[in-house]
Amino acid sequence: MTGTVHRIAGAPISWGVCEVPGWGYQLPADQVLSQMSEIGLSATELGPDGFLPADPDELAKTLAAHDLHAVGGFTPFVLHRDDIDPMIELDRLLPGFEAARAGVMVLSADSGQSGYDARPDLDEAGWQRLLHNLDRVAAHAAEHGIRAVLHPHVGTMVETGPEVRRVLDGSAVSLCLDTGHLLIGGTDPAVLAGQVPDRIAHTHFKDVDLTYARKVQAGLLTYTEAVREGMYRPLGTGDVDVAAIVGHLRGNGYDGWYVLEQDTILTEPPAGEGPVADVRTSVDYLRSLLAE
Repeated sequence: MTGTVHRIAGAPISWGVCEVPGWGYQLPADQVLSQMSEIGLSATELGPDGFLPADPDELAKTLAAHDLHAVGGFTPFVLHRDDIDPMIELDRLLPGFEAARAGVMVLSADSGQSGYDARPDLDEAGWQRLLHNLDRVAAHAAEHGIRAVLHPHVGTMVETGPEVRRVLDGSAVSLCLDTGHLLIGGTDPAVLAGQVPDRIAHTHFKDVDLTYARKVQAGLLTYTEAVREGMYRPLGTGDVDVAAIVGHLRGNGYDGWYVLEQDTILTEPPAGEGPVADVRTSVDYLRSLLAE
């Protein structure tokens, strides 16, 4: 097994664990981490506040008990409003990232609203504030040995292709290439990976059923409804060109993590294997690509 294959990590959202209130049934951390380890993952993102212990020693013990380490974490930040200073939230989060040795802070440009089904319009002053704050957050995180990357995300202030381009042109922040959210937002992730490989520092790999993505784009389904109905698919079974993206990344010497994400909503405790079955399918597919 190559070193690249070892850089496949899990994410709690693949087990339905999410920061959005009312998202769905939340599985306990011990079950999620045990299943990550059982399918051969070596690392995990941290998940939402409260999923893993806040105390650094307890966190270290919890991860070690499952032969896992932390690679980073998803962190929503309100970056566009003049009444919210993102540095306050950053200073709250940094000690935990440092203690967990989680080297990547995955930022989203949070809308300031609950969930991902609506967002406000952003004027020019808001855009300038967002871009300035992205660079502030990234620079301060770097002083603590943490690499902050922006995650374009449905229902946030950076979702569509033009918005992604504006971030690339107007700030120095690197990207988390989330193959699902980009596609749903109207950006072909394989094309973007080929265009700006030097700006990609982290990846979230998910596959998407384009039929559902188009319904979200047309306003026929909310994002949450589409996730509940199965918009996200195991890698290799949807409409994302995962093989092309892996090829672009490897061709440019990408040495970051390949984080598997298949956003899932559970309505009740799963019968049988539950979400781990799809994660295993994705792991096997990604391993096969990385081993080529």
